[in-house]
Amino acid sequence: MHRIAEFGIAAHWAYKEANKTKKTTVKVEEDKLSWLRETLEWQKEMQDPQEFLNTLKTELFEDEVYVFTRNGDIKALPKGSTTIDFAYSVHTEIGHKMTGAKINGKMMPIITKLNNGDIIEIITTDVPKGPSRDWLKFVQSSSAKNKILQWFKKEDREENIERGKEALQREIKRIGMTENALYKQEYIKEALDRYKFANIDDMYASVGFGALSAGKIISKLLYEYRKEHEEENLEAKIEELANKKKTPVKNSKSGVIVKGIDNCLVKFSKCCNPVPGDEIIGYITKGRGVSIHRKDCINVKELFEEEERIIDVEWCETEKAAYKVDIELKSNDRDGLVADIAKEVNNSKAKMPLINSKVNKDRTVTTELTLEVENLDELNKVLKALRKIDSVYEVTRKK
Repeated sequence: MHRIAEFGIAAHWAYKEANKTKKTTVKVEEDKLSWLRETLEWQKEMQDPQEFLNTLKTELFEDEVYVFTRNGDIKALPKGSTTIDFAYSVHTEIGHKMTGAKINGKMMPIITKLNNGDIIEIITTDVPKGPSRDWLKFVQSSSAKNKILQWFKKEDREENIERGKEALQREIKRIGMTENALYKQEYIKEALDRYKFANIDDMYASVGFGALSAGKIISKLLYEYRKEHEEENLEAKIEELANKKKTPVKNSKSGVIVKGIDNCLVKFSKCCNPVPGDEIIGYITKGRGVSIHRKDCINVKELFEEEERIIDVEWCETEKAAYKVDIELKSNDRDGLVADIAKEVNNSKAKMPLINSKVNKDRTVTTELTLEVENLDELNKVLKALRKIDSVYEVTRKK
C-alpha cells in the first residue's frame, strides 16, 4: 500500500512481479499496460464520468480468472466471467459475431463460467445478428457490458427515438400540459444545450435508451415555460398554501389529509402505490389535484427539483380501503412454486388480483404480483411469509 501511495499502481505491479523471471515480468507489464490503453479507449465511449469511475474501480479490484486463447495468449477477466466476456476481450467484432464457444476443445453454452487455465475458442458467423440483450445478465466485465450496450444504442436508434417520444408524451400528459405549449423551438434548444445533445433525435434516443429520464427533460422545458409565463394564479396559490395556518381536515374520503387545503382532489401515484403506514409527500399537479408519493419513490428526487410544488400530507383514520401494491419475487425454478405463493397470500388478509411468473435462461424465476392490502402492517406480514417459501431468495416491493 505504501508503494502504491508513493509511486502509483504501475510501481505496485512491478513490485509484485519482481520475483519472477525478467522475460515473464516484461510480458506481464506489457499485458497490463495494454489493459490500461484499452481502458482509456472505452472511456471515450462512456458519456457519464461517474459510470467510468465505478467501472474502473470494478476492473482494478475484482478477483480475476486467467484463461488462454487458442494461440496461447493469456486473458485476465473478472471472476465469474463467461465466454461472452472472453469474446469481447479479444475484439469487439468477435463479440458481436459470436454464435458459440469451445472450452478446452468441447462445445459449451456461451454463458458457461470460465475457470483458471481454460482454453477458449470463439465460434463466429459472417452474417452476424449482433448480441442479445440477455447477455447483459451474464457478462461480468464492465468493458463487455459497455460494448453490448453501445451496440444496442447504435443499432436500435430508430426504435429508441420512437420510445423516447412516447415517454415524453406520457410525461407531458401526466402533468396536464400539451406538446404545443412545451415544444417551442427556444425551449427545446435550452434542453439540448443543457444535456449536450446535437439534435432533438439524439435527445429522444437517449430517453428511449434509458440514459436520461423523460422527467428531467420535461422539468427543463417547464422551467423555460415558466420563465415566459409567470403563472400568477398558480404561484399565488402555492404561496398562500405555504403561509396559511396548517389545519388538518377532519375527514378525508381518500384517507389522506392535505395540510392547508379543504376538499382537495387527491390521487395516489401508480409509480409507488403508497399504503397507510408509508411515509408520504404530496405534489401539486396542474389541474389534477395533489399526487401522493412514498418518500422513497424513485421519482421523488425529480419532484424536488420543483420544491415549490411539494406540500405536506399525512394519513388519517377513515373507512377501511384496499390499496394496491406491486411485488417482485425472485427464486430458483421448481414445481409448485406459484401454488405455494398463492397459498401464502390466501392465508393472509390480502388479496392477489394479479400474478405473472417467468422462467429466465439461468433457471431462475421472476414472479410479479399485485396485492391488495389495508395498511403497511398487513403488507409486511405477507412479505415475511413469502420470504419463507422454499427456493425464494428475494422479495421486494417495487418503488
